[in-house]
Amino acid sequence: MAQNAVYYGSYSDARKIPSDNRAQIGFAGRSNVGKSTLLNVLAGQKKLARTSKTPGRTRLINFFLINDSFYFVDLPGYGYARASKAERQRWGRLVEGYFKQRRDLKGLILLLDCRREPNDDDLMMLDWLVVEKVPFVVALTKSDKLSKSSLIKKAREIESNYNLDVIPFSAQSGLGKKELWQWIETALIN
Repeated sequence: MAQNAVYYGSYSDARKIPSDNRAQIGFAGRSNVGKSTLLNVLAGQKKLARTSKTPGRTRLINFFLINDSFYFVDLPGYGYARASKAERQRWGRLVEGYFKQRRDLKGLILLLDCRREPNDDDLMMLDWLVVEKVPFVVALTKSDKLSKSSLIKKAREIESNYNLDVIPFSAQSGLGKKELWQWIETALIN
């Protein structure tokens, strides 16, 4: 669990990201999936990562220092249709540059909205994580928006269709927070 979490910095150039050998846990997902909200819940702070109702606000790679020992890395959301093609390509190059230099990346939490089917961008990210052997888990966000039975059905469907570990998550109820922290702690050790 986070006893201390502070904003560390934002980077528009992957070559300038911190290289102090601290472990990193990445967070990725399409725009408006709830990355900033999930980060804030895990950090135990309401305003550590800036949230917005407008998709596509995270345009840089944001680092948050957790317990003075490792980083949460908030990657720009993908699939935001209202951003220009050039802007989306720039975000893609930035994230790709980060992944190329990922020597301190211990794991990634991939966020999927429980109300939506994984799209081509989600599937491309899943494929990449598997091919590159990056440890990851899927956080099924906005889980409070579905009934309990619908959520269980959706989680099982994603687990079986894509052979994934899925943790339903709700910022409102705290569902999944403990399980995500357990996954993070295990990833940091490995």
